[in-house]
Order: sequence, then structure tokens, then C-alpha cells
Amino acid sequence: MKREGFVPWPADAARRYVEADCWRGRPLGALMWDWADAWADRTALVDGDVRLGYAELAASADALAERLAGQGLADGDTVLVQLPNCWEFVVVTLACFRLGVAPVMMLPPHREYELASIGAHVRAKALVVPGTWRGYDHQALAHRVAERLPDEPLVLVVGDDVRPGGVDVRALLRPDGDTAARRGRLDKAAPDAMEVALFLLSGGTTGLPKVISRTHNDYEYNIRQSAAACAVTAETVYLTVLPAGHNYPLASPGILGTLSAGGRVVLLSSPRPDAVFAAIEREGVTTTSAVPAVALKWTEAAPGCGRDLSSLRHVHVGGSVLSPELAARIGPALGCRVQQVYGMAEGLICYTAPDATDEVAHGTQGAPVSAYDELLVVGPDGRPVRPGETGELLTRGPYTPRGYYGVPDQNALSFTPDGWYRTGDLVRITAQGHVVVCGRVKDLINRGGEKIAAGEIETLVQEMPEVAEVAAVPAPDPEVGERVCLFVRLHEGRALTLEDVSAALSGRGLAAFKIPERLEILPDLPHTPVGKPDKKALRGLLDGTRVEVTP
Repeated sequence: MKREGFVPWPADAARRYVEADCWRGRPLGALMWDWADAWADRTALVDGDVRLGYAELAASADALAERLAGQGLADGDTVLVQLPNCWEFVVVTLACFRLGVAPVMMLPPHREYELASIGAHVRAKALVVPGTWRGYDHQALAHRVAERLPDEPLVLVVGDDVRPGGVDVRALLRPDGDTAARRGRLDKAAPDAMEVALFLLSGGTTGLPKVISRTHNDYEYNIRQSAAACAVTAETVYLTVLPAGHNYPLASPGILGTLSAGGRVVLLSSPRPDAVFAAIEREGVTTTSAVPAVALKWTEAAPGCGRDLSSLRHVHVGGSVLSPELAARIGPALGCRVQQVYGMAEGLICYTAPDATDEVAHGTQGAPVSAYDELLVVGPDGRPVRPGETGELLTRGPYTPRGYYGVPDQNALSFTPDGWYRTGDLVRITAQGHVVVCGRVKDLINRGGEKIAAGEIETLVQEMPEVAEVAAVPAPDPEVGERVCLFVRLHEGRALTLEDVSAALSGRGLAAFKIPERLEILPDLPHTPVGKPDKKALRGLLDGTRVEVTP
């Protein structure tokens, strides 16, 4: 089913990727039965006391897919999936792939603002949420959001106490009945591999929802190439601690890359060192992924932790820039090798090789996982820079979509007419073809790997009656990399505190990780020649200097 708002690859590029065996024409939902047929009794998922084999995983996903169809969901529909790292997340995702229903990978911290705006943008037909998570009532949240959406979406709940008006996901996924017959029915109704398989979310420079459509073909290639770059095998035991809805722990290579090789996925809801080290020891974890802030905590906590970490072979570190000094400390502290990763939900993925030299592993972010990835580094004038010089990275390839979903005006800014995606990252490429990330062009704040659009925060704060002008900039932070800092000019006679801002944005339903953590009030903001707040000057004020605050 063709989705209005999806930007396809040009026909000549699509043909080239098919001929090169990048795109194999198989929907993602069919892959789980390939895995089950090959490794039926092997353990696929571990979540606390729950252990699912490959055959049980496939049968559960099929049961859920067919029963979701009975609830009215069909090929071409879209659902918001807001689940923590749990075994049900994987079953729900595979069931959606099987049915041709595209999951939108929301995050547990998202609230009304994100769920309602994105739900309206993709015309969500259902929301999948936990009953409660970390003390928050997601079931009530989903019902509030559903009331605001035009299509009266279903509320599907993963939990022990499903209230009236909600649908019990665990009841729907029980694999009873004739599994083989159900498999045959779903095989016959399989979606087209050229169609959208799932939606990922991207940060951006405006408050508009930026939704990334990934097809079955391109995402399967994403999974396959990432797994190959990281030498994933049937002996891999992958620990998922980052939010599973991110492309990085989901498919780069992550959960799906591990399952594609017959390995075992261990799901954990927290990256706390004590919980992570206990899981490594208990399950014999060989591989995991982290952002630099998390890797730093593990590095500091590992000596003397009292746990056997000897099974650990590789830690993938990405999501924000990793300094060479920290990269050099991680391996010795954890007794493993570091693989740096540079990538984005929009496509391009680079990894350092598992056996890379220290010079490469510590000082670069690796090379593209596909020979068909195209990289172009340009200067401010849009022209290619000389080899080895720094500029903005543009990219295109077989798993880099040609446009965001349903936002043609944004696409005109983010993509060139000939299909290059403007990453907004400043990079240089070494003579050996390794990418080194040097900075960022885009107006994003990277808090522990979560990309926060400054424009989204500014739009909401600007609506506060006290605020005459606002600019959100990244404040350097040793723990999470960057935190949101607001520079504000107030209307005459008004006052504002950080607590006021936090309360207002929380009241709007903004995710907690986006709430500003520093407020600086100025009599006037510096401006660029075209009249915009001069964020370079504002960042300079934060560079080791406390801004003079005017009451």
C-alpha cells in the first residue's frame, strides 16, 4: 500500500540497489521464520526471568499480528510504539513487520506533546504502551492522547492491569492454535518489501515532527551490513541497555542484527553499572552498545566491581562524539575492544572494525558499512572541500532515505535536489577513508545521545507570557555531553525562574530529557546580521564564563 508522504528512491537508484543485491525483496516479517527454522530451540530473548526461543518468538509475533488484524489494523496502517526494553517490544515490532503495519518508535520519556503531534502527523491507528513505567501511568497517557487524535486509535497495553477501553497485548500474543496455518495465511498477505516497514524519529532544527520512513528493503540491508561490520555470529550475546526504539540498539546491529545471526539478545531497562555488570556475568554477554556518558560511568565503576566481565569482547560507543582519551580508557577498564560508531536514523552508519588499530579505534568514528554509501564533504559554499579538510557531510546510499515523511518544505532544506542528505555534521575523512566527526552545523543539543531540537524548545518557551525572546543552546556537561541552556530576554517588569520554565514545559507534556536545565536572563540577546539570535556568541558566553544575569 503506497503511503502518501513517503519519498521513494529514484527508479534508477532502486534498480541499481536491487541488481547489487543490496535490496533482496523480502519483507522484514518473513525473516523471523528464517531464524526460527534455523535455530528453533536456541534462546532468542532474555528479559529477567523470561527466556524466549526463536520458534516461540516467531509464533508469538504471528499470533499477535493476526489478532491485531482482528482488531482492525491492516497493511498500510501506522501505530505508535512506546515501550521500554522488554521482550514484548520485540514481539510487537515483529508482529507489525509481519502485518505491514508500520511502528513509529517512540521513547518512554515522551509525553502528550510528542505523542499527539507525531500521532497526528502519521495518522496513527493505535498506541502501544506499558501499563505503568517507572511510576508513570502510560495507560492513562495513551487514552488522553487517543482522545486528541482524529482516527480514534486503539490503546494497546502491555501490563498486568489493563483497564476498560484498553486491549491486553499479552493476551493477544499467546501462540495458541495452529501455528503453521497461521504462518501460511500471513505469508500470503505479506507486505511489499519496497513499502515502509517502520518509522524512526530524528531530532531537527524546527518544532515540526521529523519522521523517518524506512522500507523493508533498506532496513534489512541496514541490519545485514551492520551485523557484518561488527562480526556478529550465533555466539554473540548482545546486551540492550539503550532505549530499544533507537535505530542504534534496534538494528545497528543491535537486537535485529543479533537475531539475524542466531545470537542471544539480553534486554535490560537500565544502563546502571551494577545492573549491567550483573547481566554481563549472568548471561555471558559478549557485546553491548553505549553512548559516551554511559561508557564513562562503566569505565569508572568497573575496577573493583566484583563481577566477572571476561565474556565481554566489544563495546560499541556512539551517539555523540567520543574523545580519543576516553576511547583509550574504555577497553582496558572493561577488558574488551571498543568499536566506535557514527550513524543516524536517517541512514548512514560507520563503524571502526572489531580488530582496528588503536589509532583508528580511538581516533576515528570508522568507515561506512556499505560499499554503496556515498559521502561528500562540502564547505559553506556547498562545494566539495579538499581531501582531508573539514566540512559538512552529505550522504546518500541504499539505506539512506531520500526524504522525511510528509514534510516537503523540510525536505527541500535537508536534502539536495540530487538526493544527498545534509547531515549537519562537520567531519573530515582520513586518507584511509575513516570519518572523524569534528562538530555540528545543525541546531541540535545532544544530551547523552538524545538529540533535542533547539527550535522545538524555543517555540514552546516563546509562548510563555514572560518571554520576549529566547534562544536554546547546548551547555557543555562532563556527564551527558550537553544540557539545554536557555538565554532569555524578558518583557519589561516580568520575572522568570528555571522552575517556572520546567513547570510550563512539563505541563505541555514535553519529555523530561528536553526540559532546560539552565536559564540565563539577559537584557538583550546578541544577534546575527540578519537579526537571528547569535548562538555562536551565546555559546561563547558559556565557554568557561558565567553569564551576568540581569534580574
